[in-house]
Amino acid sequence: MPIFTQLFLTFLAIGTLLQLWLLLRHLGHVSRHRNQVPGEFSDRVTLNEHQKAADYTLAKGRLTILEAVVGVALLLIWTLGGGLDLLDHLWRGLAWAEITIGMLFIFSFFLINNLLEMPFDLYRTFRLETAFGFNRTTPQQYLKDRLLGLMLSILLGGPLLWIVLQLMQGAGQYWWLAAWIAWMGFTLTLSWAYPKFIAPLFNRFTPLDDGDMRNRIQSLLQRCGFTSDGIFVMDGSKRSNHGNAYFTGFGKSKRIVFFDTLLDALTIDEMEAVLAHELGHFRYKHILKQMLLMGLLSLLGLALLGWLSQQPWFYNGLGISQPSNAAALLLFMLAIPVFTVFFTPLGSYLSRRYEFQADNYAVRQTNGEFLVQALVKLYQDNASTLTPDPLYSLFHDSHPPAPVRIANIRNR
Repeated sequence: MPIFTQLFLTFLAIGTLLQLWLLLRHLGHVSRHRNQVPGEFSDRVTLNEHQKAADYTLAKGRLTILEAVVGVALLLIWTLGGGLDLLDHLWRGLAWAEITIGMLFIFSFFLINNLLEMPFDLYRTFRLETAFGFNRTTPQQYLKDRLLGLMLSILLGGPLLWIVLQLMQGAGQYWWLAAWIAWMGFTLTLSWAYPKFIAPLFNRFTPLDDGDMRNRIQSLLQRCGFTSDGIFVMDGSKRSNHGNAYFTGFGKSKRIVFFDTLLDALTIDEMEAVLAHELGHFRYKHILKQMLLMGLLSLLGLALLGWLSQQPWFYNGLGISQPSNAAALLLFMLAIPVFTVFFTPLGSYLSRRYEFQADNYAVRQTNGEFLVQALVKLYQDNASTLTPDPLYSLFHDSHPPAPVRIANIRNR
C-alpha cells in the first residue's frame, strides 16, 4: 500500500473517531442534564422547553453520527474504491477536449454525490424538523430550492471552474497564483451581488415598515456611525420557524435582514440589542478579518494544490490511475478536510472571540439585560441546548455556550 494511502487512511480514521467520540460525549452530557434546567435559566426557561431542546439535540446528533459514517464510506468508495477513476474513464471515452471532460467529470461527481446524500437532507427537513415543529417547507418548495441551487451552481460555478482549469493547463508553474486572483475576484463579486440578485431568488425581502422599531433602529445606526442599503424583513417562515438576523453584502450594498419569525418573537428593546451585537461585528471588522483570513488560507491551499498536482503519488494514493488537472482539483477538495479537521478548534476559538467582542459592544450601546432576554428567547425558539458538553463546544461551537455568554454580558 502506498505511503500516502496509509497516511490518508490514518488521518481519516483518527479524525472520524475523534469526531464520533466528541459527539457521543456531547449527547451523553445533554442527556444527563435533560431533566433539570440550569439554575441561571430556571426563571426563564421551563422544564418542557429545556427537555425539548435536549431531545432536539439528541435527534440531530444521532443523525449526524449516521451521516458521518456514511460520509466516510462514500469518501472511500469514491477514492480508494475506484469510483472517481471509473467516472473519469467514462467521460474520457467521449474523446472530447480535456477541459470539457474535466468540467463534466467534476460536475457529474457533485451531482451524483448530492443525490446520494439527499436522503439525509430529506429526513432532516420532513421528519426531524417537522417532529419538533420547525419545518414549514413543502415538497414543492424543497424541489424548487434544490433545482434553483443546481442551476446557480452551474451558471456561477461553471465559468469559475472553466477559468481555473484553463489556468492549470496554460498558465505555467504559478497558475495557482492567477487562480487565486480569479477566486478572490469571484468571491468579492458574489458578496456584492448576493443580497440584490441571488438571495431574492429564494426569499422575499420587504423594507421594514415605518414605526417605533424602525425609528429605534435608525437611531442606533446613527449612534454607531453605520450606513446600509436598507433594513429588510425576510419571509423565513415559509421554510422554518427558526429565527435569525444577519448583515449581508459589503460597501454600499450592506443590508440588515431580519427573519419575520424573529420580529414576532422579540420586543423592540430586544431587537435593538440583537442589532447592536451585529453592528459590533462591523465595528471590529470581523467580516473583513474573516475574508482576509480565508483569502490567505485559499492562497496557501492553491499553492499546495499546485505542488500536489505534479506528484504522481498524489493520484495513485487516492485511486486515480490517469493524472489530470480536474482529478487533482477534485481529489484536493475531498482529501484536504481529512487533514485539516484537527484545526477546527482554532477556527471555533476565533469565532467565539468575535462573539464576545460583539456582545461587549452591544452592552455599551444598549441595555445588556435586553440582549440576555433576546438570547434566551432565541435559545427557546430554536430549541438550542443550554447544556452542551464543554469539550465538544470548545472544538465545534462558533458561539460560546449560553451560560458562559450570558455571564459575560452581565459581568459587563
